[in-house]
Amino acid sequence: MTLLTTKQVQELFKVDRSTIYRMAEDGRIPAVKVGRQWRFPSEKLESLLGGADPTPSLARSVPSAGIENPLNLTLPIETSQAIADLAADLFGVMAVVTDMDGKALTTVANPCGYFSAVFEGVYTADRCSEGWRELGREIDLEPRFLPSHLGFLCARSFIRHGDALIGMVIVGGVAPEEWPPSEVAMGSVSAQTGVPVDMIRKHINEVYWIDEAHQEWILRNLSRVSDIFSHLADGQGRLIAKLERIAALAGADTRTLIKETT
Repeated sequence: MTLLTTKQVQELFKVDRSTIYRMAEDGRIPAVKVGRQWRFPSEKLESLLGGADPTPSLARSVPSAGIENPLNLTLPIETSQAIADLAADLFGVMAVVTDMDGKALTTVANPCGYFSAVFEGVYTADRCSEGWRELGREIDLEPRFLPSHLGFLCARSFIRHGDALIGMVIVGGVAPEEWPPSEVAMGSVSAQTGVPVDMIRKHINEVYWIDEAHQEWILRNLSRVSDIFSHLADGQGRLIAKLERIAALAGADTRTLIKETT
C-alpha cells in the first residue's frame, strides 16, 4: 500500500492543509495516523475520486457546476481557438467551433473576404447560428460540403463526449462549382443579412477557390480534427467529475476548483 503525505493530498485535491485535516478527522477521506502525522492510502483515494471509473457522461459532470454552456466548460476556449486557427491555416479555409445549437465557441478563423463583409450585417450572426445549427441536424455523420445561407459551401464534423454529440468543427467559405451566385440570390442574401447588395456584389468573389481533390482532402482530415476535440472533452470531463467529488467531500464550490485547476 502506498501512503501519501498531507502535501501530496493537497496537490491532488487542490484544497488547503486544514481542510485535509478536517476531512481525515471526520472520516470523509481514508487516512491513518503514523505517529503524529496523517498518511493517506493512495489506492483508496483514487477509488474515492473515481480514478477507475469509465468516462462520466456530460449530464453527470456538468450541471452541478452551474455552467450554462457545457461546451465552454468541457472545451477551454483558448485551446479550442488555437486548434480552430491551426485547422483553418492547414485547410486554407474558414473554421469555427460551435455547440450543437450553432452557438460559436470560437471566433471564425481565417474568414474569407465575402464572409467578413457580410458578417457586419444586422442579422448575419443569428443567421450564421441558424445555418450552423442546420448542419448539426444532418443525419449523415460523415462530413460533406453543403451550401450555406450565404451561398458558399461548408462542412462539419461532430465533437463527441462519451456517446453524446456536444459540438461541431465547421469549415467553409468554399466556392461551389457555379459561382458567383445570381443577382436574385445576392438580393436574397442582402435581405437576410441587412447588408446592401452593392457591398455583397463587391466582395462576392472573395471566397476560397479549391478544387475537388482539395475538398476531399479536407473532408478526410476534418474528422481527425474533431477527434482531437473529442479527446480533450473526455479528459476535461473526467477532471470535472473528479473535482465535483472533491468539492462534495470538502464542501467547496466546484466552479472555484475548476478555475484554479484549468
